Amino acid sequence: MKEIYLVLTHTGTMLSRIIKTYTGDEFSHISISLNKELTEMYSFGRLNPYNPFWGGFVHEYINKGTYKRFFNTQTKVYELGVTDEQYEKIKYGIYAFKNDREKYTFNIIGLFAVGFHKVIKRKHSFYCAEFVRHVLENANVKIDLPVPAKPEEFKNICGVKEIYKGYLREYNFG
Repeated sequence: MKEIYLVLTHTGTMLSRIIKTYTGDEFSHISISLNKELTEMYSFGRLNPYNPFWGGFVHEYINKGTYKRFFNTQTKVYELGVTDEQYEKIKYGIYAFKNDREKYTFNIIGLFAVGFHKVIKRKHSFYCAEFVRHVLENANVKIDLPVPAKPEEFKNICGVKEIYKGYLREYNFG
């Protein structure tokens, strides 16, 4: 048995405030991490912390990039136990995105469609929740979430456990 980590965040950027307004949720973004330290944290988001319109597959860091720029990012970190086989499939799936990152784009149209409870899927294009769902489902992790899913709905996955709430910059995995 291994653990993965689901990281909900709200940076306070214009886009995150728009998302928060139309979802009514506390958090507007989700990432998946392969380790508790969150050094292997991935999602779809800003490729450049200063340009909200250029997005794609991102390796996220607590103290670099977007989260460094948006110092007061709020977070909740959840732990989810998975089998060794599921963990390897999740890792393989993420690394496949990482190794071919140039072909992926941010699905901004799909993101806004969520506000209308619609799904707009584009080839090689994801938004954060769509990516995390894709990785978990391809690893045969039972998630039982609505379609389309919003970031906060991932906290309802059976077996998920909240391990931290507060500023992302103050996250202590020890």
